[in-house]
Amino acid sequence: MATVKPFLCYRPNETVASRVAALPYDVYNRSEAKEEVQREPLSFLKVDRAETSLPDTVDTYDPIVYAKAKELLQNMMEDGTYITDGQDCYYIYELIMNGRSQTGLVACASIDDYLNNRIKKHENTREDKEIDRITHVDTCNAQTGPIFLAYRAHTVITEEIASEKSNVPIYRFTSPDGVQHNVWRISDKVRINKIKNAFEEIDSIYIADGHHRAASAVKVGLKRRKENPNYDGTEEFNYFLSVLFPHDQLMIMPYNRTVKDLNGLSTDAFLKKLEEVFEVKQMGNNPVSPSKKATFGMFLEDCWYLLEAKESIKEQEDPVAALDVSILQNYLLQPVLGIQDPRVDKRIDFIGGIRGLKELERRVNVDMKVAFSMYPTSIEELFAVSDAGKLMPPKSTWFEPKLRSGLFIHKLS
Repeated sequence: MATVKPFLCYRPNETVASRVAALPYDVYNRSEAKEEVQREPLSFLKVDRAETSLPDTVDTYDPIVYAKAKELLQNMMEDGTYITDGQDCYYIYELIMNGRSQTGLVACASIDDYLNNRIKKHENTREDKEIDRITHVDTCNAQTGPIFLAYRAHTVITEEIASEKSNVPIYRFTSPDGVQHNVWRISDKVRINKIKNAFEEIDSIYIADGHHRAASAVKVGLKRRKENPNYDGTEEFNYFLSVLFPHDQLMIMPYNRTVKDLNGLSTDAFLKKLEEVFEVKQMGNNPVSPSKKATFGMFLEDCWYLLEAKESIKEQEDPVAALDVSILQNYLLQPVLGIQDPRVDKRIDFIGGIRGLKELERRVNVDMKVAFSMYPTSIEELFAVSDAGKLMPPKSTWFEPKLRSGLFIHKLS
């Protein structure tokens, strides 16, 4: 049974919510973050990336940066930018992009569910990235960016959310990237208990995106437990801010690949090697967006190709080996192009599906030799890998639209 509880949310007042809401801190480099904060001074990015308020000579991870984040957040709490509803609530968060809607529940998940693997992972995390967010959360005494979680749809939760969505939202705005954001509040105790009890019937919840934020939140919670040995489990530091989406609401976009060279092969030799394991069809100027599993688009020397894995390769029982990103890696990138470890190899780059196929063509024409368009990993495949206790290869999934930071804040005490 999963514990998913309502919480006392600090949220922007309705007049400034659209200005405060910010893309996640890690989608920007330092100069981009600074430019965004200059464009919109109320952007929550100024808290998530507090170095934007300091001289460029200050290191991003200097203790001064985290102290500045705490100061800025406190100022927003005191000047009326942030308000509370005075009681524990759930919130409904709908994002609409290109006419497609996905709706999640904003709540707090349990660090014990994470530790007991009731909240399941599919990626490893890097310690350096964890340390940054651990320090940020601990210093600010607050979680400011929600973890993107997924669960298998439950009828009661679906019905309760749909019922609340018939009411007027507390927020309705469109962000500069064209995504519409709608938020409702669930404060009725009967409805809250129905949702909470329904989650207790769910055995597994999955991290879709935000592994580093989740790991960091859990480690802060464990740190606070050590500092408070008489804790009883009800303290807010035992929970972390999340948005939970039913599986049937989510769309995963592909994570495409580009490679700098053909590993010393001529074009003809390269294509001949591919024909050993793929059916190769030349498509000319027609960009290839794969329409089914085990197929790939390839752009090479101003020409698109459709690659389809031969039947012997498609038959993979292991949930990781069956992923298209694994098939491409294990039968093409590694044996043919010599990409042994895509995590560290400088010859490969990854392009989020949101950028489109034109970006693959551009990269090949500018600084790469060949590009591959992918069929997206499905949410069912993500669940299968997580249920097996295994890890996905790097850059297997790209989720859009991105959850905004700063709309919901969970204080740890």
